[in-house]
Amino acid sequence: MSHNDLIKRAMPLALISVLSAGCESGPLKDINIFERKPEPAAESAAPVAEVPPPITAEQRLAEGVKQYEDGAYKEAMQDLQAALDTGLTLKDDQVKAHKYLAFIHCASSREKRCREEFAKALEINPKLELEPAEAGHPVWGRVFRSVKKSASQKK
Repeated sequence: MSHNDLIKRAMPLALISVLSAGCESGPLKDINIFERKPEPAAESAAPVAEVPPPITAEQRLAEGVKQYEDGAYKEAMQDLQAALDTGLTLKDDQVKAHKYLAFIHCASSREKRCREEFAKALEINPKLELEPAEAGHPVWGRVFRSVKKSASQKK
């Protein structure tokens, strides 16, 4: 018998032997050798820092007013201007920001800037009136009345 004949006769026996050995160890699992399963992600050593959501224009306005009331005028001015720059959507909020900026400028002896802020507020809301306590202020009460009078005469 040739070498090839021996291999041909041995193959069926080897196949039966392998298959029966597989049966002894339990059922074969459904294995798809062409499908790659993703490996589970390794836990990162450092925790990922959460990024806080951006501060809205309305939050800046609220913070600016609070800082103004606390006497932190420089910080208040920055937040009020940032609120305007980032897009306050409500006209009342825009007027409020300009009004508080005007108060800060008047209190800091910057009357020209105070007038400009009151003019911007009145441009948005020509019917703007100061609260009685605000209107009675010795500096900005007078400036507001003057700016309002000028604005109404231009119309």
